[in-house]
Amino acid sequence: MAVVGGGPAGMAAAVSAKKAGADRVVIIERAERLGGVLPQCIHSGFGVNYYGEDLTGPEFAERLRADVKAANIEVWLNAMVIEAYPDKTLIVSRPEGISSVKPDAVIFAVGARERPRGAIAIPGTRPAGVYTAGTAQYMINIQGFEVGKEVFVLGSGDIGLITARRMALEGAKVHGVAELMPFPGGLARNVQQCLKDFDIPLLLSHTVTEVLGSERVEAVKVAEVRNGKAVPNTEKVFPVDTLVLSVGLLPEAELLRQIGLRILPYTGSAAVDQFFQMDISGVFVVGNGVGIWDLVDNVAISASIAGARAVKSRGDRPEVAEVSPTDTVRVVIPQRLSLGELEPPRLWFRVARPMPVGVALLTRGEDEVIARKGFAGLKPAEMAEFPLKEEQYRAIRPGDKLQLTVEQP
Repeated sequence: MAVVGGGPAGMAAAVSAKKAGADRVVIIERAERLGGVLPQCIHSGFGVNYYGEDLTGPEFAERLRADVKAANIEVWLNAMVIEAYPDKTLIVSRPEGISSVKPDAVIFAVGARERPRGAIAIPGTRPAGVYTAGTAQYMINIQGFEVGKEVFVLGSGDIGLITARRMALEGAKVHGVAELMPFPGGLARNVQQCLKDFDIPLLLSHTVTEVLGSERVEAVKVAEVRNGKAVPNTEKVFPVDTLVLSVGLLPEAELLRQIGLRILPYTGSAAVDQFFQMDISGVFVVGNGVGIWDLVDNVAISASIAGARAVKSRGDRPEVAEVSPTDTVRVVIPQRLSLGELEPPRLWFRVARPMPVGVALLTRGEDEVIARKGFAGLKPAEMAEFPLKEEQYRAIRPGDKLQLTVEQP
C-alpha cells in the first residue's frame, strides 16, 4: 500500500493500515521529514480526541512519527508523486531517480494549500509585506524571522487568528482582523484566546479594498461589506507594514484529476464514501485533501478509517447511495454511502450560517425523512458529526439520492 503525503492524515492512515494487517506500507513524502504543517503549529490544542492528551503541533507530530516507526512503516522522504494513473500506478521522483510503483491500494493524503492574494484579487499596488497566514507562521515559528511590526489580518480562519496572536506575542501591533462574513471563520475558542484575550479588534462584515505602498506595504484600506460588496464611503485606512491573508484553503486535487476523478465544486475534491474511498476501487483520499476539517484530531481519526478499509479493498464495488448538501449546509462528508456494511456510517457537515439550535435531516426526495438529529450551537467553522443508526442505514436503498439539510425549529 502507498500513502501519498506524510502529514497527520498520511501517518494516521499508514499506522491504521499496518495494524489492520497490511504487509507493506510506504509513505511517500515530498519534504525532508514527516509531519506536514504540524511542526510550525507550536500552539496547543492537538491530540485531545486522538491521544487523550493536549499536545502542541510538534508534540503531536512526534507522537505520530513514533507510531510510524513502531509499526515498521517504510518512509520515502524528499519523494514526490509526479504522475498518477487509474490503475493505481504512481510515478515517483526520488533522490535516487524516477521510478514506477503499482500498489494494491493508494491513499492520497496530500493536504491543502492556502488561497493567495491573486485568488481574491485585492486592488492596489504589489509591495512586499503581503503574506498568507501559513507562510507568516512558518517564517516566525520555524525560521525565526520578524514578519512585521504593524500588522492587519484579512480573514478570520483559525490559522489567521492564531497567527495574529503569535505576531502580537512577538511584539507586533495587530491593528485588526477583517472578516467578509457577519460571523467568524474560525473556532469560537480561537476567537476568544487569540483576539479577545489580546484586545485585537474583529471587524465582521469588513474587507480590505486596497493595498497601499511602493516597495513595502504602507497602509491598507478597509471597508464595510453589505450583500457581498464594499459599502461606499465606509473606508478606513490602517497604517501597517504587513498584511496577512487567511482567506481559505483549497484541497490539493491535481493528482485526483490526473486519474480521471470529477472534482466537486463545494469541497474542491472528489466524492468519497464513508471509508473515504473514491469512485476507483482501492483509491482513497483523506485529511484536508478530501475537504477542509476543523480539527487535526478529526483528520487523524477519519484517516484511520480509510487506512483500515484500504487493507480490505479487493476491487469489488458495493452498491451506493448519493448524499448532497442543501443551501443550509456548506459541505457534507461523505458524498456516497456504500451499502451492505456491518457498521452504520456517520456524516460530517458544516452549516452555511450560525444556528443556535438546528435539526439535521437526511431526506429521500422532498419529504421522506430517513434520519434526524438535533444540534445546539452549530457554527460554519465547526464540523458537526451525524452518526446514523442501524435501522436508518438499512432504510437507504441503492441509487438513492439523499439530501442533508438543517432546519431551525
